[in-house]
Amino acid sequence: MDDEWLAVAAKLKAANKITVLTGAGISTESGIPDYRGPQGVWTTNPASMRLVDIEAYRSDPQVRRDAWQERLHHAAWTASPSPGHRALVDLERAGKLSAVVTQNIDGLHQAAGSMAVLELHGTIREVKCLACVRRTPMQEQLDRVRAGELDPACEACGGIQKSATVAFGEQLDREVLRRAVDAAETCQVFLAIGTSLTVQPAASLFDIALDATASCVILNADPTVFDESADVVVHASIGQVLPAMVASALA
Repeated sequence: MDDEWLAVAAKLKAANKITVLTGAGISTESGIPDYRGPQGVWTTNPASMRLVDIEAYRSDPQVRRDAWQERLHHAAWTASPSPGHRALVDLERAGKLSAVVTQNIDGLHQAAGSMAVLELHGTIREVKCLACVRRTPMQEQLDRVRAGELDPACEACGGIQKSATVAFGEQLDREVLRRAVDAAETCQVFLAIGTSLTVQPAASLFDIALDATASCVILNADPTVFDESADVVVHASIGQVLPAMVASALA
């Protein structure tokens, strides 16, 4: 390991309250494309952003039909947790990791075995009714799509249904955000993994951790706007670097 890796491993070893913020980068190695990268979903197909705009979704039946087809074929259904996901499980089971705050909707942290997960942007694995807020498993509703329903309505009230993810124009869950802020304020080490740190309010958690004098570390393939503020920055493959860091910290 080079000096940066060793520095991160030393910080993780010394800490017993670590908060991690993850973005799409930790899941791209599982085969799930990001949104804003060079080959991202919205970069290659800007029109697809309408599928996650709440006003377009409410008002346009074709947007909803297209969104259900996108959910039907989402990469999350065949993806497996990456070595990075599994390394965070090791850190949690060692009693060092107090929260994984994720911008991802794929559920791979939980699939890997993480328990302390805060999903800032919700989850694709559930469906919610926009009228009565009833929640059901996504696969239950996708079965209806496979059976021929192009835009399955809520079976309780007849309302419009969508994935339990946060669309543009929707508010984040206040309790989830409160717990994420608390995790950033009270940690000894704040580790940002696979995120560009440009999307708010997730990016503000880095500032909160800095203000709380936590050791702040960035592990990302590309530079971020917070690189100059971080204690340590590592630009490398998450799947290769993170397991090595964690193994060294737990040795």
